[in-house]
Amino acid sequence: MIELKNKIYYVGVNDRNKSLFEGLWPLPSGVTYNSYLIDDDKVCLIDSVEVDFFSQFIESLHEVLGDRKIDYLVVNHMEPDHSGSIKLLRKYYPDIQVIGNKKSFDLLSGFYGVDDNHLEVKHGDTLELGHHTLKFFMTPMVHWPETMMTLDVTDHVLFSGDAFGCFGALNGGLLDSDINTEWAWLEMTRYYSNIVGKYGTPVQNALKKLAGEQIDYICSTHGPVWHEYADRVVSLYDRMSKYETEPGLVICYGTMYGNTERMAECIARAASQAGVKNIMVYNVSKTHHSYILRDIFRYRGLIVGAPTYNNGLYHEMDVLLQEIANRDIKNHYIGWFGSYGWASKAVQKIGEWNEQHIHFDVVGEPVEMKQALTEETKEKCRALGRAMAEKLRG
Repeated sequence: MIELKNKIYYVGVNDRNKSLFEGLWPLPSGVTYNSYLIDDDKVCLIDSVEVDFFSQFIESLHEVLGDRKIDYLVVNHMEPDHSGSIKLLRKYYPDIQVIGNKKSFDLLSGFYGVDDNHLEVKHGDTLELGHHTLKFFMTPMVHWPETMMTLDVTDHVLFSGDAFGCFGALNGGLLDSDINTEWAWLEMTRYYSNIVGKYGTPVQNALKKLAGEQIDYICSTHGPVWHEYADRVVSLYDRMSKYETEPGLVICYGTMYGNTERMAECIARAASQAGVKNIMVYNVSKTHHSYILRDIFRYRGLIVGAPTYNNGLYHEMDVLLQEIANRDIKNHYIGWFGSYGWASKAVQKIGEWNEQHIHFDVVGEPVEMKQALTEETKEKCRALGRAMAEKLRG
């Protein structure tokens, strides 16, 4: 149990065992499920935790409250890693009143059969707890339709749900001012690009709603509590939701026997010699796509390449392009290359992905290799790398 400020307590948990978030995204350092308790004239719990951690969670609540009851549970987000304990909570606190919006209650009924003792709030509504006053902000599609945020306007603490979240368990400390946060920035970027990335416009709408409010602390449901770096966190979300990028290039490729990989190396060397310093090269079959997507959000240039496979596109590249298209990423440059042994398809398929779904600005001439790398193909690869470098420098 950690007191953040004026009887606002952290009662969340670490999960160091889960290997994949949502069954998809690697968690090499685990993840947190953050919950917060306001001990006031009226006691208010902000979000809960995944049900597997309920025994630890209830111990933390009792440590703060003893035998006192909880009056309110604010549900900012209904994903089960934050709402999974609600049904059990009602057994321990049968009079607890669940605060949410209409869409929250639709999901609450569907997931857990909880249909009573609700308090519906709308955008701008407030709730007095005693010392603390809560104000509610509707932020739909950041990143589910029912998502909202809760601001303690007394102490300027924003309980933001999954917004401003971050992968990684916490190693003792909670506040950013008490820990080394160097690890968190790339993990926040990976979290955003994989979980929230499709919803840039809703994120911008949410930031506009919060723009006039004083926010000294950001209490997300995943990762550290942000205080010293709160402005930096908001700025990062602002940039990513506008699809703003740093100068740099991601080159990702599929390869079966190494020939297509040699093309990627040639392109990377030419781009580097032409002045691009930030270059990330990934084998799509070896590096999990969550890291590739993270860096595509960071850098403006993208060059992809793969062999033809079963008269189509190499599977892992096909999946990656689908993931890129699904996130509606904007303001990027793209080039591509491909290879084949006896039937040419890869270059054509990548071109179709971009034309029909991804819509990035095309740079340079696509490069196609038959069987093995020749001096002529090498020079075409170098030309593609130089063309991308010129675009990025310009």
